[in-house]
Amino acid sequence: MRTQKKISREVFLNDPIGVDKEGNKITMEDKLKDEGYSIDDAVSLKMDTRRLRKKMQTSLNDRESKIIKMRYGLVTGEEITQRETAVQLGISRSYVSRIEKKALDKLLKEMES
Repeated sequence: MRTQKKISREVFLNDPIGVDKEGNKITMEDKLKDEGYSIDDAVSLKMDTRRLRKKMQTSLNDRESKIIKMRYGLVTGEEITQRETAVQLGISRSYVSRIEKKALDKLLKEMES
């Protein structure tokens, strides 16, 4: 009985949830599907993100890594401006810009190889 109770709340993406005007079954997957988005794209993005994070650890120094994380919100989820980054690190905005450009160039070369 306990097993059945747990299973009774499960919903599968390919289970029918209704019928359209033409009498075709509609599934949860159909409702959630976004044109231009695919599972393959999501998996590829996740793999690229992991690879990029590893490359950041191995190819960037601490300051470069910190600036990239701050600028693109990789830790907090909130992107901050070059000026805000400069204030937090106690350096000039133009220096943040130069470090960021250098770090992005390094990462691009690493990702291409």
